[in-house]
Amino acid sequence: MAERKSVLLRLDPAVHDALTRWANDELRSTNAQIEFLLRRALAEAGRAPSGAADQPRRGRPRKSDGDGEAE
Repeated sequence: MAERKSVLLRLDPAVHDALTRWANDELRSTNAQIEFLLRRALAEAGRAPSGAADQPRRGRPRKSDGDGEAE
């Protein structure tokens, strides 16, 4: 896996606060929310890079089907 890039991002404090609240609502970190939004914007603009790794799934891993518990 390629090494991730670190970027300094300057934001208006009100924008940062709004992003943080949105991230909390979706159980993401602020950084993950920013990456999610950037990826979505790139895809909508038809500019998503073909070689980019998928964004990690959030939350707990799903249980396998053979664990005996009912859904």
